[in-house]
Amino acid sequence: MNSEMLRKIIEGAIMAAGKPIDIVRLEALFEESECPPRDQIRAAIEEIQADCEERGFELVQVASGYRFQVRQQLSDWVNRLWEEKPKRYSRAMLETLALIAYRQPLTRGDIEAVRGVAVSSDIIKSLQERDWVRIVGHRDVPGRPALYATTKQFLDYFNIKSLEYLPTLGEIKDFSELDPDLELALATVPADMPIAENDDLAVTDNAEFELNQQQDGSEEVTSNLKLPTQQTTESANNSVASDE
Repeated sequence: MNSEMLRKIIEGAIMAAGKPIDIVRLEALFEESECPPRDQIRAAIEEIQADCEERGFELVQVASGYRFQVRQQLSDWVNRLWEEKPKRYSRAMLETLALIAYRQPLTRGDIEAVRGVAVSSDIIKSLQERDWVRIVGHRDVPGRPALYATTKQFLDYFNIKSLEYLPTLGEIKDFSELDPDLELALATVPADMPIAENDDLAVTDNAEFELNQQQDGSEEVTSNLKLPTQQTTESANNSVASDE
């Protein structure tokens, strides 16, 4: 198969998928006898990315794979396609999400111990309904409280390839006014605390966590994207900001 045809197939598949698509899924588009080598697929993706450099959209890799999305600097204009105002999330929800993202896996009690107030069931429910947070196990203590961790959907929404690329707390605008105690708790993660999430894990006790977000086996790349930003054309109206 010539490179031009391969590129067209990849472009069409990513465009039609409606969600990020990884290299393993791209390989599945071909019959075994015609499947191009993985490095050839990567080369085609790089060519597509180069072709998008002067366009209003780009091809990026997030946790679940590759997707086309509107460039960040165009979001002010593109957002006007939607009459609905961007959703605004409460400070309590953002703080809860931040704690789970940076100190996962942890229980509701862990969150309450840091924040100093009870965590509303509605907050946990909302995070689960958005597929940003899921139960990944239960702590082996009386009551067996659920352990929460983030999902690949969380990483995709915030345009992050893996948890290794979570920005530092100083880079997150919405958390810049956090209480000093909370910011300290987020920043001082114990060395032996696992900080990862794997969507392939079953809900079991004492689940093991690892940074296993790249199913296509690609080499890691640096990211200059910051939370909270999401620029896909289908969700450009869902920007995140804290309540007054």
